[in-house]
Amino acid sequence: MTAHSEPGRSALDHRDLNADMSVFATEPMIGAGLPLWLPAGAVIRRELELLAQHIAHRDGCLPVYSPVLGKRALYERSGHWKKFRNDMFPSIRVGGDELVLRPANCPHHAMIYAAERHSYRQLPIRLNELGSMFRAERSGVVSGLSRVRQISLDDTHVFCRPDQAAAEITRALRSALGAQRLLGLPVDYVRLSRRGAGDGFLGSADQWIHAEEALRSAATDVLGDDDPPLVEAIGEAAFYGPKLDLQVRDRHGHDETIGTVQLDFNQPERFDLTYDAADGTRSRVVMIHRGTVGAMERVVAALLERYSGRLPLWLAPVQVCVLPVAPAQDDYAHALVDDLCVAGLRARLDTDGSLGARIRSSRRRRDAVIAVTGPAEVSSDSVHVTDPAAAFAGPVARDRFVKSVSDARSGRAQQVDWPAPTPSS
Repeated sequence: MTAHSEPGRSALDHRDLNADMSVFATEPMIGAGLPLWLPAGAVIRRELELLAQHIAHRDGCLPVYSPVLGKRALYERSGHWKKFRNDMFPSIRVGGDELVLRPANCPHHAMIYAAERHSYRQLPIRLNELGSMFRAERSGVVSGLSRVRQISLDDTHVFCRPDQAAAEITRALRSALGAQRLLGLPVDYVRLSRRGAGDGFLGSADQWIHAEEALRSAATDVLGDDDPPLVEAIGEAAFYGPKLDLQVRDRHGHDETIGTVQLDFNQPERFDLTYDAADGTRSRVVMIHRGTVGAMERVVAALLERYSGRLPLWLAPVQVCVLPVAPAQDDYAHALVDDLCVAGLRARLDTDGSLGARIRSSRRRRDAVIAVTGPAEVSSDSVHVTDPAAAFAGPVARDRFVKSVSDARSGRAQQVDWPAPTPSS
């Protein structure tokens, strides 16, 4: 098993950063494209999951869970089997059933919606799940966290009336853009991914025209004249409908989709998804796919490279590394760690080795804040703070220190708001 980098890559590559930070590991006995989340990586992922849950709750989404397996017949009905069969894992025969690892969560969410009858007055219904999806990527293609075989996606499916679709698209796009701003991942452009030529797209030409116009209108309203720009791309749509993709360019200039809002008029037809309309008839529901935070693996890779491993404090695996200068300050350092933990922070106490070696180790791990406690700090009830991301170094009163890092964590701030240096007399 290794968490080490391979030669020949830039130091900004998330795989090389992983050598210092121990975010994930790969193991041949488990398989290519199936990374193990180490404790540091699990912390980052958990913070992203909490953010996704917060956004979903704020937007009125309902949490659900669904199995990672489904019958082949489910994906034949949804259209995934015909479109993505070569990218799916082989089916598994269990008894008389032919089961498949799911390539997407949407057929399961369609079945959850269909499990109950719905009135027009109940809509919209927004179902959210951070669910695993599986793609049979070739061994030569998988890479670190950016290209994997198991994808953990923050996934929401909205079921609404046609007259609600525009507002739901707008809500989803605003939330997706807001999530990326909070993460500090600048969106280079929003792509309206439209239908291309050929028979690989489901639905009528009329449906596509109206759906693309609905997305274009919502994007224009949300984006206005500001960045990011809206760019239209023929042939980039999903097979079941057009979409708005939040596109970012990595350091190699490659485009990646990190958030998406998609209209789907295929699955409501295929799964006969309806609601009781005001006039007493059964009407077809509109289905919208929305991803705000995105896929955990891809987002963590993007964050590591965006910040060169030095993540904002709220995301950092170690938020404060406490370093007593000598054994005489151990009690004070232990008490400081206790205070930080009570405040909900991730604090690490490091006592072994020289102070210089411990500082170098903390910097190599990309701990967010280094807090040194020596005789002067104990006598003044303070800590000497080093925050590389904020380019701040200096003494801070202990109570103010705990409050500053706690506020940065709870506010998901890009940087800690440190007190201004006291002028020397």
